[in-house]
Amino acid sequence: TKTISKCYVQVTGMTCASCVANIERNLRREDGIHSILVALMAGKAEVRYNPALIHPSAIAELIRELGFGATVMENYGEGDGILELVVRGMTCASCVHKIESTLMKTNGVLYCSVALATNKAHIKYDPEIIGPRDVIQVIKDLGFTTSLVKKDRSASHLDHKQEIRQWKRSFVVSLVFCIPVMGLMIYMMVMDSQLSDAHAHHNMSDEELEALHSSMALEYQLLPGLSVMNFLSFLLCVPVQIFGGWHFYIQAYKALKHKTANMDVLIVLATSIAFIYSFVILLVAMAEKAKVNPVTFFDTPPMLFVFISLGRWLEHVAKGKTSEALARLISLQATEATIVTLGPDNVLLSEEQVDVELVQRGDVVKVVPGGKFPVDGRVIEGHSMVDESLITGEAMPVTKKPGNTVIAGSINQNGSLLISATHVGADTTLSQIVKLVEEAQTSKAPIQQFADKLSGYFVPCIVAVSVVTLLAWIVIGFVDFGIVEKYFLGYNKSISPAEVIIRFAFQASITVLCIACPCSLGLA
Repeated sequence: TKTISKCYVQVTGMTCASCVANIERNLRREDGIHSILVALMAGKAEVRYNPALIHPSAIAELIRELGFGATVMENYGEGDGILELVVRGMTCASCVHKIESTLMKTNGVLYCSVALATNKAHIKYDPEIIGPRDVIQVIKDLGFTTSLVKKDRSASHLDHKQEIRQWKRSFVVSLVFCIPVMGLMIYMMVMDSQLSDAHAHHNMSDEELEALHSSMALEYQLLPGLSVMNFLSFLLCVPVQIFGGWHFYIQAYKALKHKTANMDVLIVLATSIAFIYSFVILLVAMAEKAKVNPVTFFDTPPMLFVFISLGRWLEHVAKGKTSEALARLISLQATEATIVTLGPDNVLLSEEQVDVELVQRGDVVKVVPGGKFPVDGRVIEGHSMVDESLITGEAMPVTKKPGNTVIAGSINQNGSLLISATHVGADTTLSQIVKLVEEAQTSKAPIQQFADKLSGYFVPCIVAVSVVTLLAWIVIGFVDFGIVEKYFLGYNKSISPAEVIIRFAFQASITVLCIACPCSLGLA
C-alpha cells in the first residue's frame, strides 16, 4: 500500500472562493498529491500526499507559483478532532477503565480520558479515520448512554453588560460628587481673583485682606483650621474615593501583586496620595488652630475618576457592540443536520437527524428548500439557488449545481441538495469568522500594547520624579529659606521654618503626582 502523509500549509493572499478553487484544481493535477482541502477564512490548506513523490516544501512552492504566499505549518496538530462527551451509567473505576481501554484500541482514537466524578469523557481522534458518531457508537455498544456536552451557543462570554453597568455606575457616582467640587473650586477662583483686584486697587493692609478673606462664606472656619470649603470638599471626596475608585483599587492591587505597574496603579497612587495628604494637612491645621486655611487637593480624585471611568465605560460600550454582532453571527449556525446514507447510483437508503457537531467529514448531508447549510461542503446532487448574503453580502441568490461549494449558515432556497461535508465543526467558514472576531476582541491594538508598555516605565519614572522634587525642595529650603517663603504664601508664622520647608516640599511633590496621573496615554 502507498503510504499517505498529511501536511498543513498556511496560505495567504486568498480573497474569494475562486482562489480556493484555483489552488485545489491546480494541485490535484500534480503527481503525488492525493487530495487537497483549502479553508478560505482560516487561510490553510490540508494536503494529503505521497512522501515518496513529493515533499511539503515542494507543495508550498507549487502554491507560491500560483501567486499566493505559502508556508508549511510545522507540527500542526489541529487536524485532531476533539470530542467532549457526557457519559451516563458509569458506576465505578472499572467502567472508566473499560471505556478508556476499548476506545484506545479503536483505530483513529489518539487519546482518551474519562472522569468518573464529572461523568465526562475527553477524546482526541483523527478525523480522517474516525468521527464523533463512531466514537459515540463504541461507547453505546459497551452499554453506556452518552451525549455531547452542550456548547453554549449564545455568546455569553462576549457579553460586556456587567462591565458596562459597573463603569457606568462608577462614572455616575464620581460625576454626582464631582460637579459640586468643581463648583466650589470655580467659586473659590472667582473670589480669589476679586480679592486680588481689591488688594491691587485699595492698597489694603495684609490684616484687612485676611479679614476679607475669612469673611468669605466658604472660608468660614467651622473649627479652627477647618474651613467650610475644605470640609465640604472632604465630604464629597470620600464617597468618590470609595465607590468611584473601587474597581481601580482592585486592578491596581492585582497589578502590583504581579510586580507590574499599569495605569490603574498611577491613578490609585495619585488619588490616594492627594486624598491622604489633604486629610493629614487638615488634621495638622486643626491641631495647630491655624488662621489661614491650608491648600488641599480634594478636587483631584473626583475629577480624575470622572474622566477615567467615562473612558472605560465608553470602551466597554464599544466592545459590547462588536459582541452583539458576534452573537448574531453565532446564531446563524444551524443546530441540526440531516445525514443520509447513499446506495449505488446515489439512491437514498436512510436518513437521520443529528446534532451539527456530530457531522463528520465526508458525510452526505441533505438540505431541503428553506433549510440552512449546517457545514461547508460540495454539492453532489441537485440544483438550487442559495442565499449567501451572510458571508458575501451578495443579495442575489447564487446558483448551485453538482461540484459547487456551499458555505455553512447560508440558506437554501428552492431545490433540495445533497452535499458532501468538507469542513465541519470549528473548521467551517462561519466558525472561523467567529473565531477571528473573538481574537480581534481579545487581542489589544498595537498602540494600546505600546501605551501599556510605556506606562510600565512611566509609573516608576513619575514616582521617582516626585521623590526628587521632594528632596530638591528640602535641600533648597535649608540652603535658602527665602525662595520657599516667596512661593509658599500664607503659611502660619508660628511654625518653625523646617516644618514650612517640609510641607512645601510635600506639596510640590504631590502636585507632580497629581498632574502626571491622568496622563494623556491612559485617557486616550
